[in-house]
Amino acid sequence: MTRTALITGASSGIGLATAAALAGRGYRVIGTSRDPDALKPEQRAAGVEYVALDLTSDDSIEQLADVLAGVDVLVNNAGESQSGPLEELPTEALRRLFQVNVLGPVRLAQLTLPGMRERGYGRVVMVGSMLASFPLAYRSSYVATKAAIKGFSNGARHEYSPFGVWLTTVEPGSINTGISERRTKYVAADSPHRGDFDRMLTALDRNESTGITAERVARTVVTAIEARRPRQRYAVGSNAPFVFALRRLLPASLVEKVTHRKHNLPR
Repeated sequence: MTRTALITGASSGIGLATAAALAGRGYRVIGTSRDPDALKPEQRAAGVEYVALDLTSDDSIEQLADVLAGVDVLVNNAGESQSGPLEELPTEALRRLFQVNVLGPVRLAQLTLPGMRERGYGRVVMVGSMLASFPLAYRSSYVATKAAIKGFSNGARHEYSPFGVWLTTVEPGSINTGISERRTKYVAADSPHRGDFDRMLTALDRNESTGITAERVARTVVTAIEARRPRQRYAVGSNAPFVFALRRLLPASLVEKVTHRKHNLPR
């Protein structure tokens, strides 16, 4: 039986790598992009069908309802990265971030889950971030969205596992996908946070430039999809097994200090 997978943000990074990996394993793969007609050849995975989706538009999401009803695997990968001191984050930018990173993916899941439940099989993978477990200064909005999506997944998995439908979160650490070039930044030139913010961003960009590949994360996503009973969370990159073990053993204050030191922050 051929399973159908829908992957959001399938024209670059983790989404593109996951689409290619699943197509190579015999899945029927549907990938989303804001404008499929504008995609270059290198932005398309072989054997993948591309459809339009704009997560900022409720109408765009609802137009995929019929497609989502027949999906066996949903990978909520598309998202936006954002940085800035909390007091300087514009309200409209926060609304957009939560729409793209949380509300849009949750609505996609809502449209997909009934069909999965009725067929007795389904996988919903939320692509989160290790920052949800290791929060970082000047990344509070992004951290909040990734923590929120993990919360939806962790809670709802108990509702759907009796039907053979599993929700899980894949939490990558630093990834070398060029996301640093697309990150939205909000900080005033005369901000009292400017020095620390710039140091954090420089360290963040450095860590991402030496991070794991999108293909490595995609392999973890495939592992989560094909597990008989997917785990609640799969963390990959940034020495995940080691740092999560330390998190369980060390005081929270010390974990915070280590996280900030890794990003050139004096705390």
